[in-house]
Amino acid sequence: MAKMELKSFSAPEEVRRFEKGRVELVTVNGALIGRAVFEPGWRWSTSVKPLAKTDSCEAPHFQYHISGTLRIRMDDGTELDCKPGDVSYLPSGHDAWVVGNEPAVIVDFQGMREYAKASADQSGARRFVKSATGT
Repeated sequence: MAKMELKSFSAPEEVRRFEKGRVELVTVNGALIGRAVFEPGWRWSTSVKPLAKTDSCEAPHFQYHISGTLRIRMDDGTELDCKPGDVSYLPSGHDAWVVGNEPAVIVDFQGMREYAKASADQSGARRFVKSATGT
């Protein structure tokens, strides 16, 4: 029988940090959920691309936008702005950046499993994992 489970982004299981941003991760019932905080001036192509080593973001995202404005440009040139209260699906092949002076905060239900992960470890970017004991 399935049991109730509760996690909080105030105590994430893992935090991945990169230039002008971070992703906080929790796992609930086997699903990895990420809260991303992108500071003003953050842009995927300058902050995460050096870690990912790909031309554009290859992670598909299914997101709820909490605050700030995030502009997305797909590889085909189409653009959209995601604002608080928006829900978006972004397939692989895009760039994104913060518009304005407010951090963009999003909750991602799909695309954070590998986001800024493998290459981040190789490049020396700070990655923090909290154990079950809190250390």
